[in-house]
Amino acid sequence: MLRESHKHFRFDWITIFLFFLLVGFGWLNILSASHVGTTINYFDFTQPFGKQLIFIFLTVGLIILLLAVDAKFYDRFSGLIYIVSMLSLVGLFIFGKNVNGATSWYAIGSMTIQPSEFAKAATALAIAKYVSDLNTNIKNFKDQLQIFIIILIPAFLVILQNDTGSTIVYGAFFFVLYREGLPKYYLLISISVILLSVLSLKFGAIITSITAVLLVVGWSFFSKKRLKIFQSIFILIMAIALSIAVKYAYSNILPPHQKDRITIWLSLEKDPAKLKSMKQTIAYNLNESEKAISSGGFFGKGFMEGTRTTGKFVPEQHTDYIFSTVGEEWGFLGSAFVVIIFVLLLLRILHLAELQKSQFSRVYGYSVASIIFLHFLINIGMVMGLIPTIGIPLPLFSYGGSGLWAFTILIFIFIKLDSNRINEW
Repeated sequence: MLRESHKHFRFDWITIFLFFLLVGFGWLNILSASHVGTTINYFDFTQPFGKQLIFIFLTVGLIILLLAVDAKFYDRFSGLIYIVSMLSLVGLFIFGKNVNGATSWYAIGSMTIQPSEFAKAATALAIAKYVSDLNTNIKNFKDQLQIFIIILIPAFLVILQNDTGSTIVYGAFFFVLYREGLPKYYLLISISVILLSVLSLKFGAIITSITAVLLVVGWSFFSKKRLKIFQSIFILIMAIALSIAVKYAYSNILPPHQKDRITIWLSLEKDPAKLKSMKQTIAYNLNESEKAISSGGFFGKGFMEGTRTTGKFVPEQHTDYIFSTVGEEWGFLGSAFVVIIFVLLLLRILHLAELQKSQFSRVYGYSVASIIFLHFLINIGMVMGLIPTIGIPLPLFSYGGSGLWAFTILIFIFIKLDSNRINEW
């Protein structure tokens, strides 16, 4: 009996520890970034840090529920979960609340719920179910098309809500599919399109064409498979067409705020004075974020001692720009600590995914790691000015109940799936 009771508690406690370490340290930084005045009431539930405390408390109950559910439930009902999640995204067009130009929330009293956050977990379950099906061969184009449709449906619904950041995250599933045998040319094409698009905006069609030629030569050299002349010409024509299309989309299709962010990121404005003015107005959050991080130095100014943080120089610092609080108050050491914990969490999940005996569990585990990685990469890169400003939270760290619960669901479903492997005697 004692041995049987222990089986109910055999989970990967390393992942659980890393999860709560990030949540706890994140709350400390939310507290620092959002408190007002000299005295602090830690249970002031009108402030973001107080609300986040409630979210964390409710998260514990959510974790207990996720771990109590039979692991087979997530496999058997993954399709139904996906359908319900997609319906919740469709419902936003009728019942959704518009916040900052994006119709991505349901308002329930004073609380708002963002279904696009939960749709990532639902899509991960659906992908895992489809890929692990005995009749699925990921090398067949028909099955590839079916998988792409599963990914594109939520991505399309989210981008219609004007939530570009959440849409980009669905690209994380291509890493998962690549691990499961998706032909590598999909990944190479995706990377090449991104590279050529950036070059098109920054340098124009000529440099883009030269780069395309170099990519063709590089492909022939490393793959040891020489392309035929007509194939090389076709790729060059497609590169020029891509350059023209990107330029046109940038000038005529992109919303002004997205165009301005790309202009600032790539310094496309030729007039230095105008570019400086854009950085001071449009990129105000980014400028203040960079100043806060750089002012922290090596050791930081100390908890609750960041002058730019306590002075509220970075608007809404407790959300997407929470990492700037870490940089100012905890310095390079604190920032490195956060990065290391995230890396350890990702490596742990990938390690556990490789140990799975079930393909469903392995695919889902890789999906969890890929989604967290892309969120982490984009958010950190954004607050440091390495990539354009994209509204995307730092997992388990940024303020928000929907984000916290969505990542909790992602991670603890996998922990439950992994427990089947651990509990096999």
